[in-house]
Amino acid sequence: MREQMMEQFTKLFHTSHDIRSFFAPGRVNLIGEHTDYNGGHVFPCALTFGTYALAALRNDQTIQMYSMNFPEVGVISISLDKPLSYEKEHDWTNYPKGVLKEFIDKGVEISQGFDVLFYGNIPNGAGLSSSASIELATAVILQALYETSFSRVDLVKMSQHAENEFIGVSCGIMDQFAIGMGKENHAILLDCQSLNYQYSPIVLKDASLVIANTNKRRTLADSKYNERRSECERALRDLQKELQIQSLGELTPEQFESHRHLIQNKIDQKRAKHAVYENARTLEAVEKLKEGDLASFGQLMCDSHTSLRDDYEVTGFELDTLVEAAMKQEGVLGSRMTGAGFGGCTVSIVKNDNLEAFIEEVGKSYHEKTGLKAEFYVANVGDGAKELS
Repeated sequence: MREQMMEQFTKLFHTSHDIRSFFAPGRVNLIGEHTDYNGGHVFPCALTFGTYALAALRNDQTIQMYSMNFPEVGVISISLDKPLSYEKEHDWTNYPKGVLKEFIDKGVEISQGFDVLFYGNIPNGAGLSSSASIELATAVILQALYETSFSRVDLVKMSQHAENEFIGVSCGIMDQFAIGMGKENHAILLDCQSLNYQYSPIVLKDASLVIANTNKRRTLADSKYNERRSECERALRDLQKELQIQSLGELTPEQFESHRHLIQNKIDQKRAKHAVYENARTLEAVEKLKEGDLASFGQLMCDSHTSLRDDYEVTGFELDTLVEAAMKQEGVLGSRMTGAGFGGCTVSIVKNDNLEAFIEEVGKSYHEKTGLKAEFYVANVGDGAKELS
């Protein structure tokens, strides 16, 4: 692919000098869904597919951006002598622009422009975080081209801030953190409140992670996401009348049960219950993985999906159908939706001997019930965003 990217870069930008290569992965969250903005724990890992980029400095104040995934948009040019603002017609390039603005706002002197070409092999709209991937790819490009000395966690925070403020999506920090801090063959247990984290080896012995894409466009994800956030914030305010807490992630299930009566609205109670119990499940799951107890880890994944379906109500027919089909197959240890919900992907742990049958049978059952064709990826866990040598 690099040769095709080089060819395209040279054709578009008329230069073949001092071109540097970069990569930022996609991510999958193994357990800990909708806990990040509730101050809880998440357990994501970086994948070996993601966003590739080629970049080279220019001698003027122009920045030119092109994506091989959106050729119809063409080359978007922006000038450094004008303030950066979100512009609808700039389409996908608003993500890199938002990160660029973060660097400028932090006092980085960017006096010369650059050309950049992106190519991503993350399925678009699958919920494996293509937006955070392009943000972190941009962050490592800018760090390299302008020789800045931000820490990796700084780049993660700047990318999240760009998505919150420039793009206007109030996401938590998990996606950017997993993509910026990923480590080969490890998942990250992240406390989203304190940003304390630890790497945990993913040892699946004779099994693999399988990601299944529903191929349903996630039309509701953004609006429902903001709705769930406000429901949890209301529940937290009710609990704070008696409890000295800053987030739902601080509560154990036992503490929640003895104070749930404080939450006025029954729907808000269900949302808060998911956030609290999911956080506890995540911590338990990491311990089970450390002990090599994959069966218990898999059961916790299934419990997570049930809670997301019944208490948080973010799964939907397609995701539920995939998980139900997965759990009927031999050699499946656990399965759950991953990401925001309402479409996107599931992640399952499947014994290697059963992989082929799993993909064939689940795909067939899903197509019969939904009319949609699922796509399957046997996932490898890779490194975080970086410059490629």
